[in-house]
Amino acid sequence: MTKEVRVRFAPSPTGALHIGGVRTALYNYLFARKTGGKFLLRIEDTDQTRFVQGAEEYIKEALDWLGIGPDESPWNPGDCGPYRQSERKPMYMQYAMDLIEKGHAYYAFDTSEELEAMRERLTAARVVSPQYNSITRTQMKNSLTLPEDEVKERLASGEAYVIRVKIPRKEEVRLNDMIRGWVMVHSSTLDDKVLMKSDGMPTYHLANIVDDHLMKITHVIRGEEWLPSAPLHVLLYKYFGWEDTMPQFAHLPLLLKPDGNGKLSKRDADKQGFPVFPMDWTDPNTGDKAIGFREQGYLPDAFLNFLAFLGWNPGDHKELFSLEELIEAFSIERIGKSGTKFDINKSKWYNEQYLRAKSDEELAAYLLSDLEKEGISLDLAKGAQIAHIIKERATFPADLWKEGKFMVNAPTDFDEEVASKKWNNEAVIVLGTYKEKLNLFAGEFTPASAKSMLEEAAEKNGIKLGKIMQAVRLAVTGVGAGPDLMAVFSIIGKEELAKRIGFALKTLKVNS
Repeated sequence: MTKEVRVRFAPSPTGALHIGGVRTALYNYLFARKTGGKFLLRIEDTDQTRFVQGAEEYIKEALDWLGIGPDESPWNPGDCGPYRQSERKPMYMQYAMDLIEKGHAYYAFDTSEELEAMRERLTAARVVSPQYNSITRTQMKNSLTLPEDEVKERLASGEAYVIRVKIPRKEEVRLNDMIRGWVMVHSSTLDDKVLMKSDGMPTYHLANIVDDHLMKITHVIRGEEWLPSAPLHVLLYKYFGWEDTMPQFAHLPLLLKPDGNGKLSKRDADKQGFPVFPMDWTDPNTGDKAIGFREQGYLPDAFLNFLAFLGWNPGDHKELFSLEELIEAFSIERIGKSGTKFDINKSKWYNEQYLRAKSDEELAAYLLSDLEKEGISLDLAKGAQIAHIIKERATFPADLWKEGKFMVNAPTDFDEEVASKKWNNEAVIVLGTYKEKLNLFAGEFTPASAKSMLEEAAEKNGIKLGKIMQAVRLAVTGVGAGPDLMAVFSIIGKEELAKRIGFALKTLKVNS
């Protein structure tokens, strides 16, 4: 029997969850569901200086909105808790001490001033990347260079220290990434990373490895920015003696700016007016505000479908997938290696497709909700009629009211440009006749009957209907373009239609 697949999403509560993080969560979720495994969420809050109030709750709400909630988390714990690293703090030191005892880590007592002096010396010596490594550690203040008695004295006196990993000087580190294939790094390029900080909290590198091991994680699916750290993580698994249970790694490609030039950031999004966060966010410390996809009117299913295709493809031309279909089609092998351009227009296209696929009654619910905020009452049947003829013009639910407002509220003013060009005596004559016909009409008022009467009014006055149709639309809607006009007439009804035509005839003046 193969062991159960267990994956995890491990964000830090340092602010709003970026779209790249949401994609990582989605791919982990899809992989877990596809393999019948478990999807865990672990809050990596070891860096208390960067903790932001409300960020953890934001992560939970975002995943809940998208319907990709974890099987195990701080809010839904399983057998491998706690699920916040800050609550796991007591256990990390024992693992750091284990590495020291095995000769794979050491105490370092260097002050910040001494570290800076070391970097300055290396820079002066034209070293490209000054770092604390297998060469420079021999000149620093640590348990590898100090006498054993002095180390014990420093520890006993409570002197501040960190624990660093001891990277070998000449060793090739190999990693078989599920997306990128074999990755090989020489240990001489790696530095002796800090594993335990002076405040007693572990760094990401130690806590990440220990937690993944204890939580029985089988696959680590994370962003490309962690690829340079992967060789260190491979070494740590080896030093702990956990090579046999080391998870498989998959490093996801970057999300790029729309022009493909660099990593997508909030600053780029702000400049171009689109979101990079799932929901609105206001930083409690700075007051900085960011717009979210949810509040912009994106449907969660459409957003997920769009997100899935930012780096993955199913291998055919199909683009629209339900969450269930994404689970069925998903495979890590079809994730690309290179970065993916972020195309906000494509996200809008997805939203349009999902919006139009909804029933008229579902769309009417959005419309009625917006009407309620305006203090306007409308029955569901009429709302469904409006939604039916508007939905092809809508990208977001709010567009139903924006584009269909004229069918509920009669225009009080008119597009001046259209009026100056199209409002003429011929339009006035035909609309006057049409109004009379509407007042006398007693049958069922349908798009067909509305059109028939309008054609009769034009024919009676010897005027071609095509010449005045934009003026007719202007009189009834206030603008020169919109959905099928006869359908509009049928929805607003003959009494309202006659009333609007009468108002236009009184208000609009024919240019001489």
